[in-house]
Parts: sequence; structure tokens; C-alpha cells
Amino acid sequence: MINTMMERITSIQTDNDFSGSVLVKESQKVLIDSSFGYANRAEKINNKAGTRYGIASGCKLFTAIAICQLVEERKLSFDSKLSDCLDVKFPHFHEHVTVHHLLTHTSGVPDYFDEEVMDDFEELWIKTPMYHIRTLQDFLPLFQNEPMKNPPGEIFRYNNSGYILLGLIVEQASGLSFTDYVQEHIFKKVGMFDSGYFAFDSLPEKTALGYIDHSNGTWKTNMYSLPAKGGSDGGAYVTVSDMARLWESLMNHQILSKEMTDRLLTAHVQTKENSFYGYGIWIDKEDVDIVKYHVMGYDPGVSFHSAYYPEDSRIVVVCSNKSSGAYKIMTAIEEEWATVINR
Repeated sequence: MINTMMERITSIQTDNDFSGSVLVKESQKVLIDSSFGYANRAEKINNKAGTRYGIASGCKLFTAIAICQLVEERKLSFDSKLSDCLDVKFPHFHEHVTVHHLLTHTSGVPDYFDEEVMDDFEELWIKTPMYHIRTLQDFLPLFQNEPMKNPPGEIFRYNNSGYILLGLIVEQASGLSFTDYVQEHIFKKVGMFDSGYFAFDSLPEKTALGYIDHSNGTWKTNMYSLPAKGGSDGGAYVTVSDMARLWESLMNHQILSKEMTDRLLTAHVQTKENSFYGYGIWIDKEDVDIVKYHVMGYDPGVSFHSAYYPEDSRIVVVCSNKSSGAYKIMTAIEEEWATVINR
């Protein structure tokens, strides 16, 4: 099975010029650990198992974990109103927006990147240069004075602004910057020593540059396409092995208590048929059975998919420093696994 799976991954890589790293584990055993393409094209530096990749919205899970930790410490609750746990004025926001609403994308607050209005992330930086976006406070002018999209609790609407607000809540409740909190209370606790929130203009060693390919064969990096430093809605860098450590620690209740882990992994809201959202995590079901817990992230120059399959404790991590590619690799791995199970 492993050989067949690896052949499919290699075939997809050849056809689509996949650039990134792939890790597949089952019950602590590494089945696949392979890397392709360049972390730095100009210098021809190869991607490796220890390469750090941006994961875009994949790190909303870190934000949700941080909130759950603070709830465990009784510094806030899931029913806390936004107005009660954040000293920031939002003149048009509904007074009953809660932490739970923000975690489940049901708050109805305006999204600073509204896909109904724009489809190019770079449009955001025309009026607000991306190099000014380095803290969570820097995001506020992008949505703070906008009207609500809908009343809280009415509908699931994927929302980056909601997770910026959650990060600000973490800062106010903990007294730490959001990125310092995650580094200290999640990354260090798990052993994710190669992961972090890095600024584009001071990237550490072994960090893959994100690449945007043009139809004429030219390319550019994504350093002018994204905020200078990521935050609570996305933008952390991880290695594939660090992400696997996070799954293992989460499922073994090393980051949160069992009760709180179960709360985070509860299917709080349905997003489409067989698809649900917990706190910072997507959940796929078949009838009442959980098929997988997964996170994903897409930005210019970034594509990321990772999942935990509870039936066999399997973990898959696919990181890419291109705008697409991770999904096809992930799908191929799942299809191969399904073929083996159905034989």
C-alpha cells in the first residue's frame, strides 16, 4: 500500500509540479515522509522534512485551543459577550456576539476579506499597505466600523475577522501578545520547536518562500501579497512533523483536558452535507461516525491540508509553498487508503 500511495503522490507531483512536504503516520509509525521542489527557487534550496511552511488559515485551530485554555482557567467563557471581554469599540456590531459565535463562524461580524466582494487577497493592500500589518490591532481599521453581515447565530459564514477578534481576546485575557501566547502555551508545550509566527522581512533559516506562478511561466514570491506578520486568523509557519505532534498532543489531552478537547471537537454547526465545524476545526461525518478532523489553509503562495482520522489514529500533513497542490495530494492519499480498506 505504501509503495502504491507513494507512486500516486510522485505522479501528482510530476503532473502538477507540487512543491512541499508530505507526512503520513499511523499509530506513531511513519509511513511516508517525502519532500519535493524548492524552498528557495533562486538559490535552488530543496524543501526538506524540516522545512517550515506557512499554513494560512490552518492555524485557526491554534487560536481555538488558546481560547479553550483560557476558558479552562476561567478567564472567560464561551458565552462571554465580545463587549465584555474586549475593550474595543465596534459601533455597528450586535451586542449579543459571543466567543462561541466567533469560534464557529456564526457571529455575523463583517469579514475584512469578504469573498462576496473581492476574490483577490492582494486587493486588501491597495489602501492599507501589507507592511503595516504586524499586530492584531493593525487589522481593526479593515472591519471595525463596518455593519454586521447578519445577526449572530443565524448562519455559518466563514470569517477571518472573527478570529482576529478571538486573538485580541486572548491578548486581553492573558496579558501576552497573541503570538507569544501561542508560542509559550501551545508550541512549547507540544514540542513544536520549529514552528512560529515569523515576519516576512525576518524569516528564520529553513523557511520556505511562498511562490505565485503565472500562466506565462514567470513567478514571484508572496511577500507583497500577505500581512507582514500573521496572527490569529492565519499565517503561522510549521514543519510537517510539528503539525503531527499537535494532533497527537490534542488527541491525547496533553494541551486541553478531555472535557475541553471534546468541546473543541464537537460538531457545533453544519456547513454542508456531512461537513461540520467545531472550534477552529472542520469535521467530516458519515451518519453519526466521525470520519476525520481536519484543517486547511490557502493564501497566495500557500496551500495546506492536514487531518486526523480517529478510526485508526492516522495523521496526514501536506504543506506546500505554492498556491495550490496540497488538496490533490491529500485526496490521493485518502483514495489509496479507501482502496486498501475496501479490498
